[in-house]
Amino acid sequence: MRNRITVIGAGHVGETVAFNCARLELGDVILLDILEGIPQGKALDSFESSPIFGFDSQVLGTNDYADTANSDVVVMTAGLARKPGMSRDDLFYKNVEIVEACIRSATAVSPDAVIIMVTNPLDAMCEVARRVSGFPRERVIGMAGILDSARMRSFIALELGVSVENTHAFVLGGHGDTMVPLARFSTVAGVPITKLMTEERVQAIIERTRKGGGEIVSLLKTGSAYYAPGLAVAEMVEAIVKNKHKILPCAAYLEGEYGMTDTFVGVPIQLGRKGMEKIVEIELTDEEKAALESSAAAVRELIAMIPATVG
Repeated sequence: MRNRITVIGAGHVGETVAFNCARLELGDVILLDILEGIPQGKALDSFESSPIFGFDSQVLGTNDYADTANSDVVVMTAGLARKPGMSRDDLFYKNVEIVEACIRSATAVSPDAVIIMVTNPLDAMCEVARRVSGFPRERVIGMAGILDSARMRSFIALELGVSVENTHAFVLGGHGDTMVPLARFSTVAGVPITKLMTEERVQAIIERTRKGGGEIVSLLKTGSAYYAPGLAVAEMVEAIVKNKHKILPCAAYLEGEYGMTDTFVGVPIQLGRKGMEKIVEIELTDEEKAALESSAAAVRELIAMIPATVG
């Protein structure tokens, strides 16, 4: 029996997640959206590519949560993008409503699923999902660090003219301008980038990484990134359904790790069949600790805005 993977939201990110999960044969994929015909059409288009790619995963589009029952993984991508005249607070509260409704419906029929959150603001929406689902922290995680690390790795490869396969990047903290890229743990074939380029170039890469999503939004004008985010989610799904015990940077709920409690922060975690198996703690310098705490503080400010009625 194949794994079942539900992707909520048939926008660019959702359809990219669904397609890549099917292409990698991670399981049968259910793409759900409130718009009639959109998930059905995109799912059918994805499935019709299966003879070309050679995958046998089924791809179903639906508007009914009943079709998502008994999913092993639920990926939440649905949410609004900020529109003209909409304040950040307006956007926040609207996405809280969307996440609350979707997660409540999805977990009602898939009580044993692992939830992967993608909806922004990512770290705060993870907390909404945790409260609504009532799941243990091991089964509510957010996609952020893989994407941020991939961006940093690509910028390192461009700077040094090396293969991206030789690059490794280490990014902690919240998903946004307060993220904490750690240059001394970022390497090319095992050599720290601090040994391969000037401090000025290192800082330029860090700054571009922090603003990576905004750079794409400014270029597209009417949208945001989806290829890299979609593949980042697929990597998480693969680690879960294949029980790979793979260490990846994700948003996790801390209960004392890194000296923090009761908040979601991007840290290295080990992923397997039941979700998060453990949090990997590394020794940080005083400066790095301060940067991570500052990032976590920004997340806590958003979490404090979540209405008490949520959950």
